[in-house]
Amino acid sequence: MKYIPEQLARNLSRQALVARKHSPKVLFVAGIAGVITSTVLACKATLKLEQELEEMQTQIHNVKELKTEHPDIENNYPTNQYHKDMVYVYARGTYRITKLYGPAIIVGAASIGALTGAHVTLTRRNASLTAAYAALSKSFDEYRERVKKELGAEKEEQIHYAVPPDGVVDANGQPIEGIDPSKWSPYARIFDEYNPNWKKNAELNKLFLQCQQNYANNLLRTRGHLFLNEVYDMLGFERTQAGAAVGWVVGDGEGDQYVDFGLFITHNARFINGDERSVILDFNVDGVMWDKI
Repeated sequence: MKYIPEQLARNLSRQALVARKHSPKVLFVAGIAGVITSTVLACKATLKLEQELEEMQTQIHNVKELKTEHPDIENNYPTNQYHKDMVYVYARGTYRITKLYGPAIIVGAASIGALTGAHVTLTRRNASLTAAYAALSKSFDEYRERVKKELGAEKEEQIHYAVPPDGVVDANGQPIEGIDPSKWSPYARIFDEYNPNWKKNAELNKLFLQCQQNYANNLLRTRGHLFLNEVYDMLGFERTQAGAAVGWVVGDGEGDQYVDFGLFITHNARFINGDERSVILDFNVDGVMWDKI
């Protein structure tokens, strides 16, 4: 008998979590719908505004006419009463106009609240994701440094990029060459014949990449920051969502303070020596840019 209430509570809790997950979208859509509705209500109110203004002007005119055209009425219509009547007319007119636009104002204010709520929620989530990524990146970098101290930089590099040791063969007895793509960083790219800037001449490819790396470093030093997507653009790679968030920043005391395409790491030796026309580029990004600015 306890199972049903517990299961129900669990389902309700999960639905609440799902609603919380999608709350920015819901608030954003509600905000946009509210803005449209507020505009429609304001337009309808404006159609009735002229009538309200005319009625208000008529009442003001009547009060003024009573005062100016009948000066002998001073005893029966003193000045203080005239001022009270004028205040009443203006107050009544203001109230009626406010009431006329009230629905539009209320819906508009609620729409602004919904849009603000969506923005605040997304900002908090982005801050949490940035902090989580920064912690993970720092932990991984520290781990690599410990491996380097224990096994040496060259061995750590072989492990990180899954470079097979000499003499390892596959099931057919053929030597295994190359590296395991699953071990690259998520920002790594292959510069090969599918890239519009790739040439059949290995030296031209090396010269192009070195020139672009120098240009990227010059841009970094000049501006103080550089996004990974900007480097992708230089090299002819497609932009990515991650590339719009990560990159390099100089002057923050963290990171390498320079752009490195990873041309001279161990597994690219054949490319550097001119024996290979394609190369794997793995960029030394500092991390999420917004966390460093």
